Amino acid sequence: MHSLPSHARPGVRNLITDVPGLKVGQAQHVDTRTGVTVILPDARAVCACDVRGGAPGTRETDALAPENLVDAVDAIVLSGGSVYGLAAADGAAAWLGARGRGYIVSQDPAVPVSPVIPAAILFDLANGGDKAWGENPPYRALGMAAIAAASESFELGTAGAGYGAMAGSLKGGIGSASIMASDEIVVGAIVAINSFGSVVAPGGRTFWATPFEIGDEFGGLGPSGLCASPEDWGFSKGAADRRNTTIACVATDVALTPAQARRVAVMAQDGLARAIRPVHAPFDGDVVFAISTTHRPMPEAADDMVARLGSLAADCLARAIARGVFEATPWHGANVVCWRALRAE
Repeated sequence: MHSLPSHARPGVRNLITDVPGLKVGQAQHVDTRTGVTVILPDARAVCACDVRGGAPGTRETDALAPENLVDAVDAIVLSGGSVYGLAAADGAAAWLGARGRGYIVSQDPAVPVSPVIPAAILFDLANGGDKAWGENPPYRALGMAAIAAASESFELGTAGAGYGAMAGSLKGGIGSASIMASDEIVVGAIVAINSFGSVVAPGGRTFWATPFEIGDEFGGLGPSGLCASPEDWGFSKGAADRRNTTIACVATDVALTPAQARRVAVMAQDGLARAIRPVHAPFDGDVVFAISTTHRPMPEAADDMVARLGSLAADCLARAIARGVFEATPWHGANVVCWRALRAE
């Protein structure tokens, strides 16, 4: 068990939605073993992303560059389904556009708004679900259902974009965590863990993220099991299994510029390295988004604050990864190993 000084603590929910101005919605298709997660800000929000995996699948990430026209997003979509899953953002865009939410291209009421929705996908096409969808993959409908379900509470583990995921050879899922710092700034993370690497140290069940655990949020086992030889990857996938990718979003209520959000996203990638071994492989498509709801002004010492936010985001993301695997449950009728079934040492 790990504790924090009383002035730093997880938010009320220990979810990314502890960041004021954010909601999350999820939907999944049980028979297909896939799903979608949507991060929905109450108002258009500054966003950036960082891509580290060698096989990413994304939508509208180029629009997030600081030098480009659009300086805010309307939602972020994380989806299963590999290339098919990018259509989940179409469903989210249709839902937002119908409600007049998006980038205003023209003051002419006959011209629809253009919702800006960056997205990233993971590969869950080979998990045994029924993928015989022909010309009608389920992702547009899942995207629309997920955004319509957005709220401050959501399920962890086998849900949303993590429904069909595997974390190494263990069942993956959706994880989330938050931290409220000494001056009340809030940072949160959400992640769909479908990694090539293992989230657990070899020979036991201790999460690599254990040094960052708060309380017993993913088992409270302590760090004694943290050891490995250089090429012992424990519960990683086999070398021939290239069905991977961990996709995530970190968030804060501190007002960031697009360039500052990009730096937070870069630093947050270290959370993946703290929780997954190995990570950022040629057949991972790891992507981290960073979003700012701008509820709290940036202090004068902006660089110092950005460094703090990036560090807090990395720790939150590491915790979220472990929480997602800790909470994962098997698909109905499937023979898949979950963390809770591992033998205690």
